Formats: sequence, C-alpha cells, structure tokens
Amino acid sequence: MVSGKMLGFISFSTTYWAMTHGVKPQHNVCPPFFLNGNRMRNLFILLGFVLCSSCAQLPPSAIPNAPPKQEQAVVLDIDGTLTPKVFDIVEARTDAANGVSTFAKKGYKIIYLSTRISWLSAGIPSWLKKHNFPDGSVHVTQTDEDRSHPYDFKTRTLKDFIDHGWDIKYAYGDSSTDFAAYAAVGIPKERVFALLRDGETLCESGDWKECLNGWTKHLEFITKSVPSVPAN
Repeated sequence: MVSGKMLGFISFSTTYWAMTHGVKPQHNVCPPFFLNGNRMRNLFILLGFVLCSSCAQLPPSAIPNAPPKQEQAVVLDIDGTLTPKVFDIVEARTDAANGVSTFAKKGYKIIYLSTRISWLSAGIPSWLKKHNFPDGSVHVTQTDEDRSHPYDFKTRTLKDFIDHGWDIKYAYGDSSTDFAAYAAVGIPKERVFALLRDGETLCESGDWKECLNGWTKHLEFITKSVPSVPAN
C-alpha cells in the first residue's frame, strides 16, 4: 500500500514541476493526474519511478571541447519536445528519434537539456536509448534554484558549450524559457523550432521559425534543408 507521505511527495513534486514548466493544473484535480485522463496509469508510472532503484538525480556532465572543423551542434529540450507534453515522460513523440538521428548522421553534436525534477532525471539516458535517440551530451539541472529558473540554467549551459568551441546551429523546445535561452546565446530565429504540446492549440511564445505539431512532417526539412557537417 502506498503511504500518505509517498502520495504527498508525488503530489508536491508534480505540482512543483508543473509550476517550473509553466503548466497550469486543472482545478479540483489531484496534481499527479491533471494532465492525463487515465489517472491510475499516471499513478503507477510515477510510483514506478519513485520506487525503482535508479531513481536519483543524474550527475552533471562535462562539456567536451569541439573538434576542429566539426563543431556544429543542435540543442533539444526533452520534456514536451521529445515527449508529447511535459508530464508524458514515458512516451516519445512519433518520429522524434528519427529526426534527431538524422542530425547525428549529418555530423551534428546532439545536446539534450532538461530541467526535470531530480528524482526522475536519472532515467533520462536509458529512456533516450530505449526510444532509439542518438548519443549526445545530456545536461540536467542540479539544484532547486536551477529548476526554478530554467532560462538561467539553459542559457548558462549553452554559453559553456559555445565557450568550448561549439557552434549551435539548430534548436528545439516547447517552452518560452527554451526560446528565450536560445535567443540569448545568439541562435538565429530561423533555426529555432517550437513543438506544440498535446492538448494545446498554440505553441508557447518566443522567437521561433515554426510551430510544429510533431516531428513527422518536419523530417523532410531535416533531410533536405539541413546541410551535413563537413568532415575533417
């Protein structure tokens, strides 16, 4: 049986996550379930993450130096960008892995950024592998302060990549804080794409070229319009 403390912890954590991602809970709905009609399914998913042995914070990752003449990169938010919406952390958007893999095959460094709450962040690498996303640098917030200020975290991390020689050519996100961070480090609006969260009618505001309903139709752009990175 799940204790009252555990349910309280889940309720608090999901509400906190929603607040830091700009998601508004529905009135009179228990926080763990306000984004999905299937309440029991979401409960078991959350409990599984809480009770599993790997539920811990993903440690910080070192930022590698860019190799000469092959320094181009693409940055992607995870929750709501590679998943259908912020709390659908189990599912992947259709063809998201195909899109990101195409970037990787063309020679781009893949940068994954996430402000996911600490006790769910350790599962990100295995989730990416399970859903066939290519290898990349995974960077998650390490403190409550960063989780409360995603713009600051993402801006700082991307500036670190630039300081290490990386040229960030393309960017994908679903939150206004994503787009503000991308603009702050000089990624051109023409190479920034917003993902529409499931259940919403508009992408969040920001400097982006296009609001994408998903990745499937966007594959043609990545395949035909994104140039390959010149080999050394």
